[in-house]
This record gives sequence, C-alpha cells and structure tokens, in this order.
Amino acid sequence: MLVKADYEAKTVFEIEYDKLKEQGIKSIAFDLDSTVMKSKSGKFSDEIIQLFENLKKDFNIAIISNNSNEEYIKKVIGQVDIPMLFQAKKPATKIAKEFLKQNNISTQEMVMIGDRPLTDILFGKILGCKTVLVDSISWSEEKPIVRFARKLERLVNI
Repeated sequence: MLVKADYEAKTVFEIEYDKLKEQGIKSIAFDLDSTVMKSKSGKFSDEIIQLFENLKKDFNIAIISNNSNEEYIKKVIGQVDIPMLFQAKKPATKIAKEFLKQNNISTQEMVMIGDRPLTDILFGKILGCKTVLVDSISWSEEKPIVRFARKLERLVNI
C-alpha cells in the first residue's frame, strides 16, 4: 500500500493539472529520465519545454533525479529555467529535503510525478506529498526486456 500512487496517467501530458491546483498543489516535482526526458537522451523535447512554460504560470516546478552522470547533467542543465536536483538517491529523502527547504517547497502542497513506483512514488510517499505514476515517456521505443521489468515493478503498485 505504501507505493500506491495517488493518481496515474499515461504520460505527463495527460495529467489533470487543473485538478491538482484545485486540491491546493502549488509545486510539482518531476523525475527526469523516462518521465519528462527520453532516457539517456539528455535533451528535453519541444513539447516538454512548452508544458513546463505553461505549468510555471500556476506552479513552482522542480526536477528531482537520481542521475549522477556529470556529463549528462551538464547536457541537461540550462535547457530549461527550473531548479534541478541530481544525485537525489530516491527513495531516500535526506538530500531532497534540504533542496526542498532551500527552494521553499512545502511537501504538503507538492506532487511528485515519476515513472518508477519503487523510487519516485515511494520517495513521494515518504516525503508526505501527493504522487502521480506515469508510463515512460518513450515506452514505445524501449526494449522488450525493459518494458517487462517495468511491468514487474508495477506489481507492487497496489
């Protein structure tokens, strides 16, 4: 029950952000890889950049990622004007709590959006925020073994 997401959507484009706003959500934390960026691409799509720009009108946005590859991080930073935390070690919350405190982000008014139940959703649950589980943004391009592993991981999302 601990890793059951509060909401589910096929992609970040199908989330009902207006409903989140009505529920008092003021901040959105996105996972990076496979949630808002194709895994290992290092580049945001134009659609994601537009989504961020639209959401910034109503929400504070942050990206919280476990990625620790320095070259990859350099590629990602600067593409969008959004606070980013790398090497977060999700589902652990210690590093993220400091980041959230420094950026005045209240977990009670936050939603964590990610594609992995055992990292992103569990992380959000431990923090005490709302959670949204999405499928990989590039699921159709993933290898069959990766899709199978994702299905297995989602079995804990009960």
